Amino acid sequence: MARLSKDDARNHRKACDLVDLDRPLKLSEKEFVLEHFQESATVTAPLAGAFFTPLELARDVSLGVHGDRIIDLCAGIGHLMWECTAHWKRRWENRPPRELVCVEKNPEYVRAGRKVLPEATWICADVLDLPASLGTFDRAIGNPPFGSVERSRNAPNYAGARFEYHVIAVAAQLAPAGVFIIPANSAPFRLSGRVQHTPQHNPAYEQFEKSTGIRLAPTWPDIDTSAFVGQWRNVRAMPEVVRFDPETCEEVSPPARASRTAPPAPVPETPREPHEDAAPSGVLF
Repeated sequence: MARLSKDDARNHRKACDLVDLDRPLKLSEKEFVLEHFQESATVTAPLAGAFFTPLELARDVSLGVHGDRIIDLCAGIGHLMWECTAHWKRRWENRPPRELVCVEKNPEYVRAGRKVLPEATWICADVLDLPASLGTFDRAIGNPPFGSVERSRNAPNYAGARFEYHVIAVAAQLAPAGVFIIPANSAPFRLSGRVQHTPQHNPAYEQFEKSTGIRLAPTWPDIDTSAFVGQWRNVRAMPEVVRFDPETCEEVSPPARASRTAPPAPVPETPREPHEDAAPSGVLF
């Protein structure tokens, strides 16, 4: 287990005890698990760059997530999907629930997620190795692990080092639109903590857009993540929230959609600035 304060360790153990209960959790118990289950409490979590989305940021992101069939890639224990579900219930009280699919590689996260969001279908799998039988979704969402993450293969039409781009490329095969939280240095703009939206020259992103036809843009309304800097655990992060949809992207050609298992030609990668791959105690601005 990563080094935790006594209070954090005690609350994490209590969250794990709730996950182990042989009964459905009450609402207050689910909220406790979401608040206190520590992503750093497994050996692999720091190496995987996993940082759970602060619930207040997830709430803002949920406002731009529309549609009946939603998939969360790199779902953690379900923070993003939890808020998307809550927003749906508040806005559409009499409509049937959304169909929810959460994909997460870490089995301990999946165990906790199934207790928090039992209404979702949880798939313990690598997002780069999903079956085509999943079909299509209205929206894809995600907060992929930060930094250079070891991966099993390349995403369609992208072979660079940035894991968030791999996840978004997969998402574009599954849904016509998506909303993702990514490191600021992977976005084509800077918005958070700024007076106004500023385009950002980003060779790595430009190569991603050129090779995939996926164009990333700010959400509407804009989300300034500087308000949530102190709410991340084990890292001070000011990422950007980006979207892709038919208005921003070129249509992905049918051959690209059919080539998920075939590795594309390698794409030269521009090295990240040192602070982009910060350790868990670092800063991701």
